[in-house]
Amino acid sequence: MTLLTKAFTVNEMVNNTSLDRTFAALSDPTRRAILGRLADGGATVGELAEPFDMSLPAVSKHVRVLEEAGLLAKRHVGRTVHCSLNGEPMKEAAGWLERYSVFWTLTLNRLEDFLSNEEEA
Repeated sequence: MTLLTKAFTVNEMVNNTSLDRTFAALSDPTRRAILGRLADGGATVGELAEPFDMSLPAVSKHVRVLEEAGLLAKRHVGRTVHCSLNGEPMKEAAGWLERYSVFWTLTLNRLEDFLSNEEEA
């Protein structure tokens, strides 16, 4: 077992609830669309609900999931709820994916080398 493989095995066996919440929140297309809208700047829940063919309470549930995952922050101004994007959990998820990208690139490069050597022999 290589050092890289050992690191993946040990690190990935640890329960990472933050990462779990991030990927669960990102698994829904409505929530991804909400985050896409917030990437352009803050918005109220009502503004976030406008493009969707669903009730305001349904959009509020999506906003709650995103907030619980740490992907957005809510601020109450009177009766209006303002939302803003928090990209930190996505950075963590991107880092996790990047580690696997490196792992698979190295693995596939070794396979390519092996197959090239087999062809020559």
